[in-house]
Amino acid sequence: MKCPFCAHLKSKVTDKRSSNESIRRRRECLKCKRRFTTYEQVADPHFYIIKKDQRREKFSREKLERGVYKAFEKRPVPEEKIKKMISEIEEQLKRKGKKEITSSQLGDLVMKKIKKIDNVAYIRFASVYKNFKDVVDFKQAIKQV
Repeated sequence: MKCPFCAHLKSKVTDKRSSNESIRRRRECLKCKRRFTTYEQVADPHFYIIKKDQRREKFSREKLERGVYKAFEKRPVPEEKIKKMISEIEEQLKRKGKKEITSSQLGDLVMKKIKKIDNVAYIRFASVYKNFKDVVDFKQAIKQV
């Protein structure tokens, strides 16, 4: 591990802590004796989303987060709850073990999770995902809630 201060290549680990998603290591450079922290994550297997027009796109957690956070914008839902939901969705997709999943399967999964947390966020997400055209579409979605 290269020291960020002096670029020396040797360091020792002084502390190590694990969490579900990563390993945190506290290191000390053997040359300059300064300390720094590194994080280690398991490389996730990649899978693809098959779009409605049959394009294949690599799954992006960031893209999923943007859509979900947009739905929950200005709603009284704690950020931790949203992050947990996104992690659960990603974990569910990984557990399926498939290399490809359709965008409609992903959208349906996200809608189910959002509906359990907040009805307004559900309507917001559904309006974009299902491409609502007019007020009638909104009324039908509200009746389902």
